[in-house]
Amino acid sequence: MMKKMMLAAMVLTAGLGLAVSPAAQAAQSPAVQAVKAPAAVCTVNDNGVNFRGGPGTDYPVLGTVNRGQNLNYRGQQGNWVMGDLWGGPTGVWIHVAYLDC
Repeated sequence: MMKKMMLAAMVLTAGLGLAVSPAAQAAQSPAVQAVKAPAAVCTVNDNGVNFRGGPGTDYPVLGTVNRGQNLNYRGQQGNWVMGDLWGGPTGVWIHVAYLDC
């Protein structure tokens, strides 16, 4: 009789364990996966384009880039786009006339 009670307790415990296991929970609810949208990418459309420390010609020129250089778009103020140059400085500003976004 004692063996039957122990066996019943083990089966009950195992059954409860399955009901709350991560595998059981995943099977009961639909899978939701967060997907981060890719950043907008702009491409410089001319050679010798200045990138600046702020949105305007009053800000210092930090360097120049050439046609084909990519930039991850982070924001815009007026006609100036702020972004991160691929393989280069981040938080730079380039006039929209020199970008294809």
